[in-house]
Amino acid sequence: MKNIEERTVVYVSFVGNYVGKTEVFAELFGKLFNWAGPKKLIGPDTLFLSTYYDDPGVTPPEELKLDVCMTIEDNVEVEGEVKKKKLPGGKYVLMRAELTGAEEYGPAWEKVVEWLIQNKLEMDMSRPGYEIYLNSPDEHPEKHHIIDICMPVK
Repeated sequence: MKNIEERTVVYVSFVGNYVGKTEVFAELFGKLFNWAGPKKLIGPDTLFLSTYYDDPGVTPPEELKLDVCMTIEDNVEVEGEVKKKKLPGGKYVLMRAELTGAEEYGPAWEKVVEWLIQNKLEMDMSRPGYEIYLNSPDEHPEKHHIIDICMPVK
């Protein structure tokens, strides 16, 4: 359990089936990098995240909503398809995971949900769950994905 501070992020949205589709994430993060890079907004403290609003086990795939985000200073101006918002803070269950590939993201989220149920905690559906990406898998010697999964709880 961790109390996470509110964060200001820029983001690009996607609606549709993103489950297991690394190309969707690559395209969306590419848009963010292409926007932020020339503005020199990516620094050593920049966090890259994906926020999720729906349960893929319940929501039809074509209706799933996703935002890929990066943290920024409050005073940054946005334009075009790059938007800005506050990612809510509050109480979250946080799990660090080292995954060997994209197919392990779903099972990692399921472990967080199992832990919530075992500990009689309730998800806070008014706030999105999200992943914080702690490395670039291409730079890991075994191509592992190191992430923090953040699930909002009441």
